[in-house]
Amino acid sequence: MLKKKVEEICNRQVEREGYSSNLYLAMAVWAETNGYPGVADWLYAQAEEEKLHMLKFVKYINERGGKAVIPAMKKPVSEYKSVENLFQEVLKHEEFVTASINEIVALTLEEKDFNTQNFLQWFVTEQVEEEASVRTILDKVRLVGKNNMYQFDKDIMGLRAQATNSPATA
Repeated sequence: MLKKKVEEICNRQVEREGYSSNLYLAMAVWAETNGYPGVADWLYAQAEEEKLHMLKFVKYINERGGKAVIPAMKKPVSEYKSVENLFQEVLKHEEFVTASINEIVALTLEEKDFNTQNFLQWFVTEQVEEEASVRTILDKVRLVGKNNMYQFDKDIMGLRAQATNSPATA
């Protein structure tokens, strides 16, 4: 049975994962309508992944005797100055999510809720991968510069494939 504090913070994470999905959808729309179909595809895939993260929390809360709450989502930012600016925002958001997951882990240790702490370990590992992936993309964006974004846009899904085949995701 989930303790109330743990149930509440996990429900907060349901909202944050749902917002992440919507944020990446909004970013994908920006990329697609600004001539970056590869970046858009990467972001659409990320949006779907975040939705699955939300569902993991929903199912876990319900399985442990709590009740998942599906909240209203605030509208995400939908305009960006550049692809680099967009990915800087992705990294900032992933760092926020990492801090949020770490906060939940800390509470579960305080509450001696080792079942939830164990459930969260997958997310802890996932966040390490997410941040590393976005940092790699930002490095590539900086390397190609503004004059060669066409090639970067073509190659970005290959970067995603490399990240999903890494040991952290196996």
